[in-house]
Amino acid sequence: MTHEELHELAGKQAALGEVRGTPAPDPVNVPMIRHWLTAMGDANPAYLEKGLAPPAMAQVWTMQGLRPPAKDRSPVDDLMAALNANGYTGVVATNCEQTYHRYARVGERLIPATRFSDLAGPKRTALGVGYFATWNVTWYSEDDEPVAEMLFRVLKFRPPSPADRTAAEPYPLQPAINQDTAFFWEGVQQGELRIQTCADCGELRHPPGPLCPHCRSVNRAHTVATGEGTLYSYVVYHHPPVPGRETPFVVGVVELPEGVRIVGNVVDCPIEEVVIGMPLRVTYRSMDDRLVLPMWAPGEA
Repeated sequence: MTHEELHELAGKQAALGEVRGTPAPDPVNVPMIRHWLTAMGDANPAYLEKGLAPPAMAQVWTMQGLRPPAKDRSPVDDLMAALNANGYTGVVATNCEQTYHRYARVGERLIPATRFSDLAGPKRTALGVGYFATWNVTWYSEDDEPVAEMLFRVLKFRPPSPADRTAAEPYPLQPAINQDTAFFWEGVQQGELRIQTCADCGELRHPPGPLCPHCRSVNRAHTVATGEGTLYSYVVYHHPPVPGRETPFVVGVVELPEGVRIVGNVVDCPIEEVVIGMPLRVTYRSMDDRLVLPMWAPGEA
């Protein structure tokens, strides 16, 4: 399809307006809320005591499983298929803005409604040439009351092949470095795994942020971790293609003895030998002339 035809298809999908999906397969329920609170480290007892779901769980109730019996057609599906068919197979989320109207209550069965908003492009980005697609999802109660809504935007790009890159080109996936995270990347360059700490109460936190969630202080410091860890959870990434990487590869959540968890690739280990609970040690890999990434290899300190 030409660029004009892709935009024409986007216009037709937008003209469909809001398309309702089928109700969630399961009602809002206590076991799922408990799992979410545990995974997020949220100790607020009000949710379970009052029968309310954390607002950020809105998308959980209507997400498709691994083998859904049937998938609702939304205004987004045909456009995503067209982009894939034209070589824009790479995808990265760029925006996710949620608005909460009220708490979802235990026993409610939410209903999603999707509205396609906009297609922008083609645009040249660091990942490759692609299109930015934007859509909105609103979750309604069974009596048609809006509970939450989400604006979601992705970049669908054409991944460059390894042959397209030269040794002088930078690694295409660069971290966002700002005043909250600069200390971390400076440490990586020096072979240090730095964890942000509150300069007032001493609480450790990762990812880094501007405010201590424990005492609300904005005074920050850091400590240097030992570099040891245990694999807490992981996924084997197969698709879509990632610029500069060959699939499949392992992305793990590593639990540090200091009390925080960090995400990174598990390397130097056959995928079939990766197991939860395995001991890991940080290793530093140069991705280009400037970027060094912390990764995790099997082994004790």
